[in-house]
Amino acid sequence: MTGPSVAATFVYVANADSRDISVLRLDLTTGVLEPVERVPVEGTVMPLTVSPDRRFLYASIRSEPLEVLSFAIEPASGRLAHIGRAPLPASMCWIGTDASGRFLLGASYGASLVAVGPIDANGVAQAAQQSVATPANAHAVRTDPRNRFLFAACLGGGVVLGFPFDAATGRIGVEAPVSWTARPGAGPRHFAFHPAMPVAYLLNELDGWIDVLAFDTERGIFAKMQTIDANAPGLEGAPWAADIHVSPDGRFVYSCERRGSTLAAFAVDARSGRLRLVGHVPTETQPRSFAIDASGRWLVAVGQLSDRARVYAIDDSSGALRPCAEAPVGANANWVEIVSLP
Repeated sequence: MTGPSVAATFVYVANADSRDISVLRLDLTTGVLEPVERVPVEGTVMPLTVSPDRRFLYASIRSEPLEVLSFAIEPASGRLAHIGRAPLPASMCWIGTDASGRFLLGASYGASLVAVGPIDANGVAQAAQQSVATPANAHAVRTDPRNRFLFAACLGGGVVLGFPFDAATGRIGVEAPVSWTARPGAGPRHFAFHPAMPVAYLLNELDGWIDVLAFDTERGIFAKMQTIDANAPGLEGAPWAADIHVSPDGRFVYSCERRGSTLAAFAVDARSGRLRLVGHVPTETQPRSFAIDASGRWLVAVGQLSDRARVYAIDDSSGALRPCAEAPVGANANWVEIVSLP
């Protein structure tokens, strides 16, 4: 794979129990992680997200007081400078930004809601301007690539709920939501859009399968094209799937499963977007999150019970994963973001 020319790539890991964020530099030649700093925070830090322009990082605190922290990313060193904080309406298991980076999105599992708040001109996230109730256990929220619709995966409700989204104001249109209904017991959790095709990939927590969904970009609705098993052979116990990502060039999809502590790799059909299993690899214990760098050459996963990050080289032809480096992080490492700076 080839990607944009970068001067440095940094990995950010949220450590819930040690209440800090690990900052590491990723060597794009060897895959080695070099510690840069550990940034203490006042609370249980979990989901992270990065602004589209890669200048700011946001962290959700899931202990009281519930809030979002804003950090500026120092371009040369990758270090974080705290620049602001704002209250959140509930404990957010997911945060992200809309495609413009002007609004912070949040999903609350416990409160079953999604929220939108403005991000000011200095990159500081503000208090939510709107909260909308969802079916049980909202677990992820994203806008589509054109920033016209907002979608929430609701694990307990068994649906992906869709709303019109006003990109100018950040308002969610609640009058006529649409929903795509998962099969009973699937548990929709995280989802990702393909970077070029009108296709989305939905990972279901409770059965560990991936739904490949055709996306109608004009009407904002999904239709199932394929369902494929992401569980590793020989899994003991009920699946406990966690995270899913598409490679930057759209050729591969990866997911993780916590019960067996594995990563699954899939090749994407270039015409249809359908998936073909490439294989599974073991990873850090109880992987809740992983991320892929902008070049598409490296994947970094963390384990909530291992307190370590592991780096995998992505094979350019097959998408297969090869472990190549590890590094210590904090306690209950649960979220990864990778930022490549020009």
